[in-house]
Amino acid sequence: MHAVFGRRSAFAGLSAAAALGLGLPMLIRSAAAQPAAPAAPPGPAQAPGFFRFKLGDFTVTMVHDGFSPRPNPLEGFIRNATPADVEQALREAMLPTQNLPNPFTVTFIDTGRGIIAFDAGTGGGQLGGRTGTLPANLRAAGIDPAAVTMVAVSHFHADHITGLTTADNAVVFPNAEIWVPAAEWAFWSDESNSGRAPEAQRGTFANTRRRLTPYQARMRQFQDGQEIAAGVRAMAAYGHTPGHSVFYVTSGAEQLFVMADTSSRPDLFLRNPHWQSVFDVDGAMATETRRRLFGRIADDRARFTAYHFNFPSNGYVSRWGEGFRFHAAEWMSLE
Repeated sequence: MHAVFGRRSAFAGLSAAAALGLGLPMLIRSAAAQPAAPAAPPGPAQAPGFFRFKLGDFTVTMVHDGFSPRPNPLEGFIRNATPADVEQALREAMLPTQNLPNPFTVTFIDTGRGIIAFDAGTGGGQLGGRTGTLPANLRAAGIDPAAVTMVAVSHFHADHITGLTTADNAVVFPNAEIWVPAAEWAFWSDESNSGRAPEAQRGTFANTRRRLTPYQARMRQFQDGQEIAAGVRAMAAYGHTPGHSVFYVTSGAEQLFVMADTSSRPDLFLRNPHWQSVFDVDGAMATETRRRLFGRIADDRARFTAYHFNFPSNGYVSRWGEGFRFHAAEWMSLE
């Protein structure tokens, strides 16, 4: 449409020029003499995407890694809900019914003995779209990837492990041990399981090999309930993937649950904990896990972080009918 309109405008201009007695060479020389229009300036950037809070003697830093839009969340995103029900939930939450943003936020904890990253992000834009802001936001937060001593991986979906290596597969965390759920490794390291994985996730087998092979000498596997660092204990949260795990963190009298993908956007999956995401390998197990773990968090009035909640992706939940209500943490100083 724009190109056709432009050509018609040009022809109209030439006809008008001819009517005024201006020849075509004069028009061309006149046009060539005009300076090129300046490029539009880039839009204003947001403030750096990091947020800190204290947990006892630990310092927690939430670092934003961008987002990707889901073009049509009404179709195929939630397996066991009608498009009308999904649309109603989105509208009630003032969320768009097209191009629903799926945000990514990585939790980092400085324990005083080292820095732990919980998952590794999308890889500096390797997954395309509006992803990949983690490296810039880490610099803004003053966190050097070389200072990270452990990466505790919740599961092997691409948006959680692609950031372990660069596009040419160089390691991003050169001094870190990589701790992974034993059940997750058993599943995704065995290509014979491909028939049990959703078709859209079968690339996870190859991506697992690619991202973890450079760390082979420093990879460790953990079991459900294992303490992987002082004050950090792994907890099985299976369903989203066969070995999906979360982490229970304590310092002094304070506690924090690092919940990874136990729930995606709270307006959908906490309000309706029985809804099954297209990304869940075992939807029924995922919903049972969601009810159980968020029920404990609500009853304990505990703080938690979540990978796909709106930045800064941490807060509390309370029971709300058959589901839960998310209460974002207050934005305040560390004092």
